Amino acid sequence: MKQLQVTNDHGWTVDALRDYERTLKDARKRNRVTAVRLVMEGYKGIDIANLLNLHRQSVSKYVQNFNEGGIDQVIERRYAPGKTPYLTPEEEQELKQMILESTPVQEGLGMESYWDSRIIQYALEEKFNVSMTRGGICDMLHRTGLRYTRPTYTLAKADPKKQRDFLDQLDVIKKTSQTT
Repeated sequence: MKQLQVTNDHGWTVDALRDYERTLKDARKRNRVTAVRLVMEGYKGIDIANLLNLHRQSVSKYVQNFNEGGIDQVIERRYAPGKTPYLTPEEEQELKQMILESTPVQEGLGMESYWDSRIIQYALEEKFNVSMTRGGICDMLHRTGLRYTRPTYTLAKADPKKQRDFLDQLDVIKKTSQTT
């Protein structure tokens, strides 16, 4: 097997790489820099892979990236793009404004006075022609900075004086009850 070599050090020395490793908080990035440093010190790729618990091809790729683009290319990590969202950012913002500034009744979406995931699901189908699950709607609300909460109800005919009296009695019962 061919020995790995750093062909372009980009001004980095073994000591400078060691010092840079110590500043990195992310263990993956630190392992990448360590792999390059160990190659510069003369270790074999397979030995470095065993030492750092990496695959030998990963070590080779880190050295190749370092030779091509320096330390920035070694520590750069690309992520998969993921699934494209159902709504564009503009549509998400429009939905957010609709939820914040109006009620379903004002939007012509039924008799409800609050937004819930079923009503938002219906609004998405009507307004944007998009079908989403209720769980996906809750995730989207979270991404846009909104929180899904259920409404609490207050009884219209409740007597505030009787409620206060009950809470006072409840406190007395809690204090005087024996817990065993």
